[in-house]
Amino acid sequence: MKSVVLSLGSNLADRRSFIERAARELSQRVGNIVRASSVRESESWGFSSHPFLNQVVEVQTALLPEEMLRVTQQIEQDLGRTEKSGRDAQGNPIYHDRTIDIDLLWYEGEHREGEKLTLPHPHIADREFILVLLVEIYGNQIIAPFEKSFQEMLSDI
Repeated sequence: MKSVVLSLGSNLADRRSFIERAARELSQRVGNIVRASSVRESESWGFSSHPFLNQVVEVQTALLPEEMLRVTQQIEQDLGRTEKSGRDAQGNPIYHDRTIDIDLLWYEGEHREGEKLTLPHPHIADREFILVLLVEIYGNQIIAPFEKSFQEMLSDI
């Protein structure tokens, strides 16, 4: 079994319900949730829109990273997500409102850069709303593959 950390976010309709439903689906389709942060509200990141509710969960899974991506994207679709983030002609990210967003933050022992999946997630250290939730779970621990604790990363923002 591998430890995997995911972030959950919703900024449409009954946001809390979508977070709760996504967590239930992860438990059923991915593996046992062994740690979970509180659910907190944050402003949208990368675009102007409605505020998000966010949560971070650690899951023990037997799924490989590609399987995790496929399953989490299917959960997003099942919970009503219709558009994925993309890039414009200049390569700038384009974000959309969503019922649920599930990001794979890191997967134990995996380092990779790809078009569909980069591990660890390339924006962890930039997203205060994620770091706050990671600090809630891990405190000042330094978790591989990171060289700093999430508290130190948060202080750097």
